[in-house]
Amino acid sequence: MTVPGTFEIRVICPPDAADDIAATLALAFTVGPVRRYPTRDRSQVRLYITATDRAPAPVLRLVRTDA
Repeated sequence: MTVPGTFEIRVICPPDAADDIAATLALAFTVGPVRRYPTRDRSQVRLYITATDRAPAPVLRLVRTDA
């Protein structure tokens, strides 16, 4: 098993999509607080999210009960 890695995700998106994007990333990774800043032209937002890979699920082996 590999050790989960921590990394930074930056997303530039329309303001009305920011919550959906953050929620979707939270489903895929373990995430910290979302830092939200306007872009220079203030038409979009920048999301900064610190994320960690989730540990992979354990591998299950099926064992025959009559063995």
